Amino acid sequence: MIYSFNHSGFRDPETGVYNQTYFMEIFNREWHRHIRERQTLALLYLCPQIDETDKQAHLLELLIGQVQQALMRTSDLIARMNQDNFAVGLFNIDTQGTYTVIERIEQKIAHFNHEHQRKHTHKIDYQLAASVCQPVATLHIQQLFDDVRSLSQQLEQQKSQHAVVHQLKVQ
Repeated sequence: MIYSFNHSGFRDPETGVYNQTYFMEIFNREWHRHIRERQTLALLYLCPQIDETDKQAHLLELLIGQVQQALMRTSDLIARMNQDNFAVGLFNIDTQGTYTVIERIEQKIAHFNHEHQRKHTHKIDYQLAASVCQPVATLHIQQLFDDVRSLSQQLEQQKSQHAVVHQLKVQ
């Protein structure tokens, strides 16, 4: 029998996407490959806010399923980082490509909200923060994660927009 990652401990049991451990392993590997090949990559944080009074079973699973459909390349990777946040790794992509992926994600979420509001009064709000960079040896991977986390927190405080993209430069 051939071992399959599709049904292993590398998946989040609630949503079916990869878990943080698997994501970090793959992202780290890709980071070093992008250093060697001088390619850009992007890290996105998706933070959906689901009203706790909305009792629909599997709501988060359904939402993240829609987000997965927006990721059209097989190299794109989505994982649950903690209870409230999901990370998306986009490899060999530039800023314009990142905007395109964000636009597709936002369209899927808007469609999901439209369908969801037919039967329920709540809509799902979210923040989507992204940082694009070209990894180099002097740039630590943690800087990228810190940058995206900071952008995500800024969006949460503003509440006036859903998404932001930042170009992380080497200092």
